[in-house]
Amino acid sequence: MTRRNVAFDITVAMVVGVLGQLEAWWGFTSTHRQGPLWAQALLYAVTAVLLAGRRVNPLACQAAILVASTVEFAMVGAPEGNGVMLPMLIATYTVGRWLPSRRTWWGLVVAAAFWASWSSLDPAGEHATLRERLLTLVWLSPTVIALLVGAVVRLTALNTEQRRANRRALASQAVAEERNRIARELHDVIGHSVSVMTVQASAVRRRLTPEQAAERQALETVEAVGREALAEMRRMVGVLRQAGDETQLEPPPGLDQLDRLADKFRTAGLPVDLQVNGPVQALAPGLDLTAYRLVQEGLTNTLRHARSPRSAAVVIDYGAERIQLAVRDDGQPTTGATHSPEAGSGLLGMRERVAVYGGSLVARVRPEGGFELVATLPLESA
Repeated sequence: MTRRNVAFDITVAMVVGVLGQLEAWWGFTSTHRQGPLWAQALLYAVTAVLLAGRRVNPLACQAAILVASTVEFAMVGAPEGNGVMLPMLIATYTVGRWLPSRRTWWGLVVAAAFWASWSSLDPAGEHATLRERLLTLVWLSPTVIALLVGAVVRLTALNTEQRRANRRALASQAVAEERNRIARELHDVIGHSVSVMTVQASAVRRRLTPEQAAERQALETVEAVGREALAEMRRMVGVLRQAGDETQLEPPPGLDQLDRLADKFRTAGLPVDLQVNGPVQALAPGLDLTAYRLVQEGLTNTLRHARSPRSAAVVIDYGAERIQLAVRDDGQPTTGATHSPEAGSGLLGMRERVAVYGGSLVARVRPEGGFELVATLPLESA
């Protein structure tokens, strides 16, 4: 509940309290009053205060108003006036507005009990005929209307939120479809053009004479750059098809930001130990991002799915031709959780990323306990 809602409820309670006091002491809308005026004023003050917490537990607020009113009616008699009914009307509306449909009917039961108490404990109606008593049922209709209005407002708000969610889903789908279209165009149009350029450069190079060493070297450079561009474009197309909807407004993360990533998980309650073996090398941007995501996915799996992990270890081994990343924990996987080698959309996505770079990914339970995620990627320098 927001501060604005709290302020609104307090304001409503104050307005009801003021109106109740005017009703109690001056009887602006009363047809008759029972007992001392202070008793009626006290009832109106108590029920107004109860309205301040009506959203915390709507049904409890309504029941409390019923109990307080019944006690006062039994002690001094039930008065008649708008000040008696107003708190119950607001509480009944709140029940219809904020409670699910299956519990809303209890609000109608409490409202009916309030009407029965009010009508039966009114000394002025002791000599009323049966017909006159039945006519007092008309006073139950405002509470029924309040309950229905609250339910209609609640359903309208739910429908509005559902429509917004549907619009967001359609927008996300449209973005994904457009992203896939761009990926296809990159692959089909630009990829084809770069391929033709590379093939033509290779064909020209083969026709050169041995004396044209400088021209051959230039064409070999063109071929190498073209092949690298094709490989990187294919990888980026794969990433583009798997990317989320959020626009990235900052450079993608890499292994140089692992310390910051580990600090986030430590703050979340998972001790993380980082270990780097071998000379650190600058990686190609796509490979660097993939390596970072692998570590992030491994730590996320540990935090979400491992039962009672005491710590997690991240080990990065730089080799001459490959880089290996391992994320290990000492927890136990929960039953049915995605913390397993064969489950989890996160792991499936990581397998696809690793496959793009011709690497391998192993996710398994450790014999000594815990879980590990081990990825091996061919090393590409930046």
